[in-house]
Amino acid sequence: MKLFIIGLTVVMYGFIIAFPSKKSFIALGAALIAIVSGAAGFVEAFTVYINWNIMLIYIGSLVIAEFFIYSKVPAYIADTVIEKSPNVGLGIVWILMLTGILSAFVENVATVLVMAPIALALSKKLKMNPMYFMVGLAVMANLQGTATLVGDPPSMIFANYAHYSFNDFFWYAGKPSIFFAVQIGMVTGVLFLYTFFRKIDVKKIELDKEPVVSWFPTVLLILLIAGLAVISFFAGGVSFAAGAWCVLLGFAGIVWYLAHQKKSHHEVREIIKNLDWETMLFLVGIFIVIGTVEHTGLLKDLADLLQVWIGGNVLLGFIVIVGISVLLSGFIDNVPYILVMLPVAAFLTKDLGLKPELYMFALLIGSCMGGNLTPFGASANIVAMGICKKNGYPMKFADWIKIGLPFTVISTAAASLFIWLMWR
Repeated sequence: MKLFIIGLTVVMYGFIIAFPSKKSFIALGAALIAIVSGAAGFVEAFTVYINWNIMLIYIGSLVIAEFFIYSKVPAYIADTVIEKSPNVGLGIVWILMLTGILSAFVENVATVLVMAPIALALSKKLKMNPMYFMVGLAVMANLQGTATLVGDPPSMIFANYAHYSFNDFFWYAGKPSIFFAVQIGMVTGVLFLYTFFRKIDVKKIELDKEPVVSWFPTVLLILLIAGLAVISFFAGGVSFAAGAWCVLLGFAGIVWYLAHQKKSHHEVREIIKNLDWETMLFLVGIFIVIGTVEHTGLLKDLADLLQVWIGGNVLLGFIVIVGISVLLSGFIDNVPYILVMLPVAAFLTKDLGLKPELYMFALLIGSCMGGNLTPFGASANIVAMGICKKNGYPMKFADWIKIGLPFTVISTAAASLFIWLMWR
């Protein structure tokens, strides 16, 4: 059975790498094979392996993000930032930082989509190629997606496995947690990005500011964050209460959209239809497959193999986890990788007598920031490239690497050093 599950998982990964646009169907197909073969029980697969609390949080967050984008508040804030900045070059850097902050609470691709028109309009005014601006938006969105529980699916998966609450991402066991490691990475990354835009010495530029449609979606987003923080005091980890709260706020947004914005049921259906259902179906399939892998004991076998390789060298193990995570996540989806490697990292730290956060944080930082390495390392990257091409600026692999490679190395190294010093 172990050999069969190994073969199934390897084939699944191979097809996901070869056909990334079909990843949800591939993962669901592999899950179906696992169930039909008897490797995973049907009831167990849908009640134990799939974490429905994560699914609820993700769905609710996506709905609120859609309405937040519709409200034009992010565009209004970005325009205000440019208006108040002493020069445009610094204003661009502030917009990139704002993109990161938004992405800590809004899905990465949605963040890039809402900030892209601002970047394109500003680049046109400056008669500047928007390519590096768009890359900057994508890498900042990917980086900050790691910072909070609702930022990205890998963070939700980590929270569920490690029993982390929303608040634990900020402070855990009396120490600054993963949020602050990401901010260290952001600061160093921003300093690097500033080298591309500091030469723009234009003092002021006139932008066509879009009026805010409504502040209500912003209130919903604030309530989501505050609610998750409060729920964390009463229910640890990724609880049903947290998922229900996110869905409830999403439903409140739909009611507001219908009643206050006078939208039709057809327009509401379009919003629901355009949610990231592909990622949700992908998560269902991956949860079942990786749950089966863990149930058979294969992850413990992998941890034992890695321990033999690194011996008792804790620093080597840390570097290996960060390095391999960055390299692999630059080319493959980090969701299945995170699901496989979290138990492995936990087993390793237990065997070495370490705090589990040392290797699990290293895994999370490496796999999420590693997505910035290549133009196809994350969905936000692909979207950014597509927008550039659509606007007459096709981007080559080398163009992306010029920013993506140094940004990844600098931000990952800084965040990893923080984790090592804080959690060793």
